[in-house]
Amino acid sequence: MSQNTIVRFVKRPQGFVDESSFAIEPALMPQAADGQILLRNFYHSLDPYMRPRMTEMDSYIAPFDVGQIMEGGGIGVVVESRHPDYKPGDVVRGMLQWAEYQTAMPGGFMRKLESSGAAWKDYLGVLGSASLTAYVGLTLIGQPKAGETLYVSAASGAVGSIAAQIGKIMGCRVVGSAGTDDKIAWLRDELGLDAAFNYRTVASMDTALAAHCPEGIDIDFENVGGETLQSVLDRIRPHGRIIMCGAISEYNTAGPGLKRIFRIVSHKVRMQGFIVSEHFDMMPAFSAAMTGWLKNGKIKYRETVIEGIENMPKALVGLFRGENFGKLLVKVGPEPN
Repeated sequence: MSQNTIVRFVKRPQGFVDESSFAIEPALMPQAADGQILLRNFYHSLDPYMRPRMTEMDSYIAPFDVGQIMEGGGIGVVVESRHPDYKPGDVVRGMLQWAEYQTAMPGGFMRKLESSGAAWKDYLGVLGSASLTAYVGLTLIGQPKAGETLYVSAASGAVGSIAAQIGKIMGCRVVGSAGTDDKIAWLRDELGLDAAFNYRTVASMDTALAAHCPEGIDIDFENVGGETLQSVLDRIRPHGRIIMCGAISEYNTAGPGLKRIFRIVSHKVRMQGFIVSEHFDMMPAFSAAMTGWLKNGKIKYRETVIEGIENMPKALVGLFRGENFGKLLVKVGPEPN
């Protein structure tokens, strides 16, 4: 264990992020101190929230420091332990460095994972924080009622695809949008959405939502922001709910804000943002529900798995170009036996 590789954040991007913001470097093997564990990481999750962290904007999570090792959700196996509650071979999930090996102090978001028959990568995917985000946003803020119309932007993504399916389970008419025809076919033919459209090929978001949501929108699970959110506001129904999960269209470029927002007042609309880390108390209910839905075939999912730590910057850039299908993961090492 003499070799290690890390990915360092070296430059704040201006406009669209590219690979020049990162450096792939060899590094010394870290040594665990008292109370620490040494991890060999084997899966990392790449997520949209990483882009705002590359700026110094006021957000719910501290920005990356220029020069630091990148970090995000990941899974690793304990190689060496100097902590009484962990032993070699234990598998943990937490905020991990973009590194093949790292030391960590257990606690906070780091949790030990017990094998339950699910694939390890599922704990970053369908059983992970993205799916929990969909569950929390829809059940806590959206509070769907049977027969209501739910619109989900970025509906083929890790969060959107689960939100759309939970909406169907709860009796909603579900409309989704995505950026390629094969994603649209998957949403309609595999996930069973009532309607779906390619936002890249429609005449406008206004005409697309008018065609697919002719009676308006009761619930919007918003992942895109920008023009998409403006068009939703123009079609939101009285007492509608807008679940602000993300605004990926705004992460790389700063455009004009919303123009016509009095409808929020006139239609008594609730528009609420949320951060999933403040709702980990809902994890037991989510886990029980998701396990049952998966067993009964009510939830389906897709994922894109990229091999190799050296490909992490390219994969993250691709996330913002819509190159992934479903949850985006990078496998940086072999799974433990």
